[in-house]
Amino acid sequence: MIFKHLKELYSYRNLIWQLSWSEFKLRYKNSILGYFWSLLEPLLMLLVLYIVFSNLMKIKVEYYQLFLFIGIILWGFLSRATNSGMFSIVGKPDIVKKIYFPRDIFVISSCITALLMSIFESLVFIMFMVFYRVPVSINLAYAPLILIFLFIITLGISLALSALHVFYRDVQFIWQVFMQIGFYLTPILYTIDIFPKNLQRFILLNPIARIIISARDTIIYSSPAKMNDLLFMFLSSIVLLIVGYIIFSRLEPRFAEEI
Repeated sequence: MIFKHLKELYSYRNLIWQLSWSEFKLRYKNSILGYFWSLLEPLLMLLVLYIVFSNLMKIKVEYYQLFLFIGIILWGFLSRATNSGMFSIVGKPDIVKKIYFPRDIFVISSCITALLMSIFESLVFIMFMVFYRVPVSINLAYAPLILIFLFIITLGISLALSALHVFYRDVQFIWQVFMQIGFYLTPILYTIDIFPKNLQRFILLNPIARIIISARDTIIYSSPAKMNDLLFMFLSSIVLLIVGYIIFSRLEPRFAEEI
């Protein structure tokens, strides 16, 4: 069943890309700064958080600008993709009601659009890496795998949210609160070492925390990814994708009548 659906999605790959790119261009249509907004937003956030946490709260971390920036980019992708994915079904009622093709195409294209925006942000991050002369090692090869895990986790969450949001519109408000809390509970602004060992284990139950820590270690600090972290991220991504797909597929037949 799942493999048959994957084959069907593959046949729609051109449509998925067209939807993703169209949504990306539409986001900045009639904007004076255009695509530059995708760079300006994380840079402004970086500036504010860097001033607060490096000066006022005296957090001392090597390459703290990059430490903070990569966390903002990765969390920003999760936030952007899940929020746009959540509205991907309810935001297209006419298409959902009148035309049949796999509805999860909308969710996938929303996640790809968010990925495109994060790629633009990453170009600035790379320039920061060059400016600060951060050494690069072979351990950078772990980064694509880590980012694939993040995309799969995000897609699984987005599938579940998009389906649940059709029937329960309160989901959007609950998710906003959850993301705000999650931002501060995830080691984006600080290192996990500030917590005692027993609390660190609790924080690391969040796969996004492991993804951000592992991305920093491999990209900024040239350290190899830990095998137990990679295994945890892999299992988490598979479980969340399966759960998201099950929720979506169970609720999909009633989308048209509910919208």
